[in-house]
This record gives sequence, structure tokens and C-alpha cells, in this order.
Amino acid sequence: MKVSLLSDDDRTWVQERTELLFGGDFVVSRNEVHDPHKLPGFIVTIGRERIGVATYNVIGGECELVTIDSLSQFDGVGTMLLEKIEETARQLGCSKIWCITTNDNLDAHRFFQRRDFVLTNVRIGGMTKIRLLKPNVPRVGYYQIPVRDEFEFEKKIILQDD
Repeated sequence: MKVSLLSDDDRTWVQERTELLFGGDFVVSRNEVHDPHKLPGFIVTIGRERIGVATYNVIGGECELVTIDSLSQFDGVGTMLLEKIEETARQLGCSKIWCITTNDNLDAHRFFQRRDFVLTNVRIGGMTKIRLLKPNVPRVGYYQIPVRDEFEFEKKIILQDD
């Protein structure tokens, strides 16, 4: 497996994955619209096959993990991507990495908590507002759980002296 920067050749694929996973070619977090295919990020490949992608956005000394997607769950793809994002955030002087997922995404909750992220905010009913922008967001998600709330996780970054 190889991790590399997203290239222009990867952008269409990222847009297609975003549409498949998030019900449109954009995502919303903290009421901000993001176009993941236009953001910086990393891709994991085996040979020519793309098996994972993560995109991020840095604002005000904080790094938002906008999307993370592994086509090969439990093989270390997500961990590789997250480590690369954390390394980049540290190099950029960010104080933390944060991300948002939905209440039904129990696998993501487990993934982030096992990697030292903590739950910092729950926006009860947050998906109602997002559905105003993206009406095709599913109402029932993973494990047949109603998709209602936004869960925000964060990880503090310890900046190392050079």
C-alpha cells in the first residue's frame, strides 16, 4: 500500500466517492459546505487501484478532517490516511484535528476513539439542518439507526520542537 498526495487525476474519483457516500458531491460540517474533490488530501493505492482517500481543510490553526474513506476496512488504510493527515497538520502548526460524523456511524466512533480522538460536541437534530441543503441524505443509516445527530471528535496535536 502506498500513500500519496491527491493528484488532479484523482479528483473525479474523489467526487464520485463523495457522491456515493454522502449523497452529493459536497459535505457539510459546522454549517460550512466543502467540496472534497477540491481540497488537499491523500490517497492510498495498491498498484493502480485506489483503496482509500482522506481530505482536509486547515483554518485558524485547526485541521478539519473533512472526509476519510477506506474501501478495504480493517486493513490499516484509514489509519495510514489519518497518520498522514496528523503529520501534515503538525507540520502546518495546527493545534488539533477535528471531524464530524453522524450518530449512526458506530464504526467511525470506534475508529476515532481508538486513535485518541475524544467526543467534544453532539448536535442533537443537526441532520435536519443539513437536509435543507442535501435533501437526499438518508434518514436511516448504518445498522438501521435513524440518522439524526452530528458527533464531533477531536484530537489535540502535540507540536514537537525541531
